[in-house]
Amino acid sequence: MKNLFAPWRLEFITGKRPEGCVFCKLPAEAGRSRENLVLHVGEKAFVVMNRYPYTAGHLLVIPLRHTSDFASLTGEENSEISELLQRSLRVLGEIYRPDGFNLGMNLGAAAGAGIREHLHWHVVPRWYGDTNFLPVLADTRSVPELLIQSYDRLRPNFEAVPGPGGGAGPEMEARPKGDRGS
Repeated sequence: MKNLFAPWRLEFITGKRPEGCVFCKLPAEAGRSRENLVLHVGEKAFVVMNRYPYTAGHLLVIPLRHTSDFASLTGEENSEISELLQRSLRVLGEIYRPDGFNLGMNLGAAAGAGIREHLHWHVVPRWYGDTNFLPVLADTRSVPELLIQSYDRLRPNFEAVPGPGGGAGPEMEARPKGDRGS
């Protein structure tokens, strides 16, 4: 059986598909940040929660400029994206205390990009044992927290975390396997 309660997916399955690029629309709707799960909007890039996460706390860092061409990013865009990736690691480390992270992007449909027309980086917190029998045997993932609960936990801390130079988050290697910290 592959049934898992995930009510937030009903909107994706039955809802009307928006026209245009969803990543361009999200930061423009400033009054709907919570509804859109937008955690931070900068000058060149923004951070949003993944609406269909791999794990709790799965974030996306996205340039504001619409592009699918990584090589076209300016120095300013690269700099802000890098800073937001670091900030995302710090916030997720503080809130979720993961044992590690997956950090990366898929360029093009052949590489697995679900939204291939707009660059976006995935920041996925990982824990020892998070790949258990569900994804391995049942091709099903379990996300233990509602998206809006995750948003409400992350948002206040997101703006409070310092910018560049504040470290990239908890030292993953320093924590013994299975130790969640205090």
